[in-house]
Amino acid sequence: MTDAAGSPAASRDIVLVVDDSPETLGFLTKALETSGVTVLVATSGTAALAICDRITPDMVLMDAVMPAPDGFETCRLLKARRGLEHVPVIFMTGLSETEHVVHALESGGVDFLTKPINLDELQARIRVHLANARQVQSARIALDAAGRHLIAVSADGNIKWSTPQTSQVLEALDRGTVAAGETALDRIRTALAGWIAAASRQATGRPDPLVLDLGPAGQYEFAPIGSISADEHLFRLTSASHPGQTDALRQRFGLTPREADVLTWISRGKSNKDIGDILGLSPRTVNKHLEQIYVKLGVENRASAAVRASEVLRDL
Repeated sequence: MTDAAGSPAASRDIVLVVDDSPETLGFLTKALETSGVTVLVATSGTAALAICDRITPDMVLMDAVMPAPDGFETCRLLKARRGLEHVPVIFMTGLSETEHVVHALESGGVDFLTKPINLDELQARIRVHLANARQVQSARIALDAAGRHLIAVSADGNIKWSTPQTSQVLEALDRGTVAAGETALDRIRTALAGWIAAASRQATGRPDPLVLDLGPAGQYEFAPIGSISADEHLFRLTSASHPGQTDALRQRFGLTPREADVLTWISRGKSNKDIGDILGLSPRTVNKHLEQIYVKLGVENRASAAVRASEVLRDL
């Protein structure tokens, strides 16, 4: 696509403005379009969600006080839709009490503006949040392309996003139950929320990964990678009981069964002492196995061995 001068046209950011006031919609639409933004408008939360089912905006400007669903509930519903989790929502309202600001942020909003809207302030905040959203989205696209099993959850255990590989695993797990009336995802959410709460209280040291028994589906390990934000915790998902893991490593690298067991736990970040405790080996014996593993993998240290192992195991 080219512009009137014949040069390539830059892609325009899409901002969805949600407000039940025609005057506010007209005012904001004119101002934003003048600054080079493509504007979509909705006069209700229901209409906004219908638009987002067809088009993913780059940002949403949301009036907080509207007929049901109000802006807060609309934001929660929007954030619950897959593919819209990353879209920043800026609330607009005449309410400025602290409780309303808190409500806006708890609903998933990234910012809060009081009416009457100052256009210079609004445009400055839009630029900042669009830039932040693009950086986050680029990072997630890179993670998706890397083929890793990653999942980000909120402090209450709800899934904020996951890579396609993890989504496939979770969808398969959720088709079964682990207890009466409890799905695998129910158990995962509860367990992760408990793990995050416990980790936040831990004064020193890195908390151990969460190993979760999901009944017939087997055991799965959620290894903490770090926190993306105050309410977005990133984990790597691996099967802790996949019957083909050690066999895959043994066949790929010509390992003995015990060497494959050691390498499997190395790939999960376990220390020599932990591996010894798990496998009933002395640390010295674990070291002896590691020496042979390094030779067979053509590496010099455990970090490189873990990377080589992960390359094999991530596709299982």
